[in-house]
Amino acid sequence: MNKIPLLDFYIEELGGEPGSFGDWEVPMRFTSSLEEHLNVRSGVGVFDVSHMGRIKFTGSDVFDFIQYVYTKDLSKIRDYWMSGPTLALNSYARIKDDEMLYRLGDHEWLVVVNANAREKMLRYFREIIDMKKFKVEIEDLTFKYSMIALQGPRSPEILEKLGGREFADLKPLEFRVNVDLGELRIFLISRSGWTGEDGFEIWGEHSVIKELVKRMVSMGVKPAGLIARDTLRMEMGFVLGDHEYGEDPLKYPCALSLRYGMGAITWSKHGFVGEEALRGCRREGVRWIRVGLKMSKKAGRIVPRQNDRVYVDDLMIGWVTSGSFSPVLKRGIAQAYIDVRYALFGEPVDVVIRGKRYEAKIVDFPFIKR
Repeated sequence: MNKIPLLDFYIEELGGEPGSFGDWEVPMRFTSSLEEHLNVRSGVGVFDVSHMGRIKFTGSDVFDFIQYVYTKDLSKIRDYWMSGPTLALNSYARIKDDEMLYRLGDHEWLVVVNANAREKMLRYFREIIDMKKFKVEIEDLTFKYSMIALQGPRSPEILEKLGGREFADLKPLEFRVNVDLGELRIFLISRSGWTGEDGFEIWGEHSVIKELVKRMVSMGVKPAGLIARDTLRMEMGFVLGDHEYGEDPLKYPCALSLRYGMGAITWSKHGFVGEEALRGCRREGVRWIRVGLKMSKKAGRIVPRQNDRVYVDDLMIGWVTSGSFSPVLKRGIAQAYIDVRYALFGEPVDVVIRGKRYEAKIVDFPFIKR
């Protein structure tokens, strides 16, 4: 079991409650997950996301390498801009991981991978480099730096108070490296996040991030844990590996069924892993598509969970991939794969939860409008 570098600080000084996510020990919450969620929606919160994998690619063939691995055309990305999320597929057009890429220069890129995929992706990257004879070096930065996410509509204000006026003016998906935030030396700061709110992600040495979090908390920023992180991503309809996607073609539909959006696939691009199967899926069409389910108010706080079945009358038409309680909507929400013949937005369905039927409605993403 790995643990994020500052876990003891969060538990002993900020009152965090530890728990496990995959093979990582992380803070699950600090006060109430509901309160932490709403702090981010209406104000500002800070998360430690050091369990996310961070990997650096350098070498003369880096660009050819990433063009081969990912579904998105990365040729127009400028220095110090991010691109993504984009998809790394297997040969069956199932998703290995969805990732964010950072261009430092022609021969230097960073990638953030999901925590539960880091070791798998490191092996995969090395296999591709060996197979294709790419001149690329890999450095795993995951344990070298801590990474925090300052999220919420007040996050630019907090960044300015910390001495980062120039960073508060970054455009979404723009980043800077090796900069000073006040007198603190920061490795990377980006205007990015996964909550649906404005926000910034900051990488730095562990002692620097610890001091930065202390300063944020002294300004009234509330720390938040992994439970709130999950409910925030759910309200926006963002996906999670091993729930909405995975590599097994018997368990997960083709990547097109995910309805990923955001330009994750560039159809004019050729020569990437999984392209043949993905184009075949596009020609043949898909049987299942990912949609949202919003529970009826009559269901109260009942929450659908992974693998709960979805019905129209007595016909099973799909299954839930993940669910949570929405603090904003004050009801259960879920993501599900539904047979395309029945995937009509606004139509009622039943979800069987612990042997009992509850009414829900098929909706599109995001569940809440920002």
